[in-house]
Amino acid sequence: MSRFALITADAEFDHDVRLAAASLPGSVQVFRADYLPATIDDVFRQLVGEPLEVLVFGPDLRAEEVLKFAAAVDVRFPHVSLVYAAEPTPELTIAAMRSGVRDILSASTPVEALRSRLEEAAASAAFRYSAAPVGDGEDPHQGRGRVITVMSPKGGVGKTTISTNIAVGLAKTAPLSVVVVDLDLQFGDVASGLMLDPERTVLDAVNGPMDALSLKTYLTHHSTNLYALCAPRNPADADRISAPSVGELISRLAAEFQYVVIDTSPGLGEHVLAVLEQATDVVWVCGMDIPSVRGLKSGLEILAELHMLPERRHVVVNMADRKSGLTLQDVEATVGVPVDVVLPRSRMLPISTNRGVPALQDGFRDATVKGLRQLVERFKPTWQERDRKAVHRRVVFQ
Repeated sequence: MSRFALITADAEFDHDVRLAAASLPGSVQVFRADYLPATIDDVFRQLVGEPLEVLVFGPDLRAEEVLKFAAAVDVRFPHVSLVYAAEPTPELTIAAMRSGVRDILSASTPVEALRSRLEEAAASAAFRYSAAPVGDGEDPHQGRGRVITVMSPKGGVGKTTISTNIAVGLAKTAPLSVVVVDLDLQFGDVASGLMLDPERTVLDAVNGPMDALSLKTYLTHHSTNLYALCAPRNPADADRISAPSVGELISRLAAEFQYVVIDTSPGLGEHVLAVLEQATDVVWVCGMDIPSVRGLKSGLEILAELHMLPERRHVVVNMADRKSGLTLQDVEATVGVPVDVVLPRSRMLPISTNRGVPALQDGFRDATVKGLRQLVERFKPTWQERDRKAVHRRVVFQ
């Protein structure tokens, strides 16, 4: 439920804004960047929850970039209040007013005063929004977060480990805006992978009200500032969860969170297919063995025939080992798509999994952790600096 959005890489100012907005209705959606994207769509299309009322620019953003960006926002979304954290000067104040920035405040503004300024900005935005004629501008409520489905036709390839690490990694840049859902409904391990003892599970969520307020009551908070919706404790309860209700649940979560990470059961059962209808991304996980690679090939072919492949695909080879008798080229030639991330076999990763502390939380340093960080980078906001030459590492022709 975002009424406020903040663009900054300044950790101290980020903390102050979150603290100031904590007692105000709605929440803060933060984009960790010290520069602005080329177009305002790169921000607005990633907003989830309630319509945006206040957009705050951090003190680490260049004034000329902020003023140019603000002018574009003011034209298309004139009801949104724009606030810039900078030392006010007469020249900057005049230029800011001309660009549509409605308030300039010092980055060192005390939290209580900052809360008051944000509240005034939100009230002003709400008034302008209610007074705007129908069809004026565009609706900044983009509505859906990014739904990342982690799946594999074969079990035992590390889906849960990868799912929990993706969630932990994203929560570092989007605190309290990430939820990991365990849809391995019979034998899910997200709870143990995060060392959680949930009071409520997916079973409660699909059989109860799914309004924005009720959804939060089904979730378990994790120390890394993410939420988890865990699998039922009794494997028999999986039969009480229908595929349509799972699809509705994921849709509702995507309207409230910036990222929804889903750990699925092996194969292509009805619950997995229901999730794929909501997914924006699919992370295919396979091991360095022939059954796993052939299973991935079959899964891709089946979903292609059903026209259910999400737009964004990320292929991960887990537990890669040169002594397995297979090479990455063998894997790519078999499945017909390039491998995006390689996670070498690691001695430390099983230790972190058994402890219930994901590797990206524990701070391990090895090649596998580096690969997990590369995977997380693929889901960050579109204007974050990365290699834009190609979505995938290379193309494989058959």
